[in-house]
Amino acid sequence: MEEDKLKREVIHTKDQGTRRLTQEKIKDLIHQSQLAKEHAYCPYSKFRVGAALLAQDDKVFTGCNVENACYNLGVCAERNAMSKAASEGYRSFKAIAIASDMSDQFISPCGGCRQFMREFGSSWEVYLTKPDGSYLKMDVNELLPVSFGPDDLSMEKCFKGRDLKGQQDHGTIYPSFIPDLDSRH
Repeated sequence: MEEDKLKREVIHTKDQGTRRLTQEKIKDLIHQSQLAKEHAYCPYSKFRVGAALLAQDDKVFTGCNVENACYNLGVCAERNAMSKAASEGYRSFKAIAIASDMSDQFISPCGGCRQFMREFGSSWEVYLTKPDGSYLKMDVNELLPVSFGPDDLSMEKCFKGRDLKGQQDHGTIYPSFIPDLDSRH
């Protein structure tokens, strides 16, 4: 019972960093990303991408890219895997491996996926791969340096140096530098 409680706490601990993954675990994660790539739905670009996301409890979530005739509605493999994990309550990850069919260079996540990864921490590992299994290891912070994340939205940071004595109205705090709309009546 105590072990289950500890396991749940670890799963939801933000940005705790990662222990180094074994070569066996890395190879398995890359293999799972390659398998996920096989399910890609990309009739327009023909550019298949797969991702395998490793949670803190070693559960793996896979995703593939899913295109749409309305291009901007497509979903990247990385976001697909992270959304699956988030929908099951996971918020902290060890690593993600990303696979494509490009053999001349390592696959790299788009800017939107980098920001999406950053939502769940900045120190977890990202394995950019080639079809032969070779990889380049980075962490989220290296992919998106000087990033904006959840911690930047705290009231203390948003209003740093400003008078935070505000009034409360319908659950919203209005700092004193925002005019009181009700006092004009």
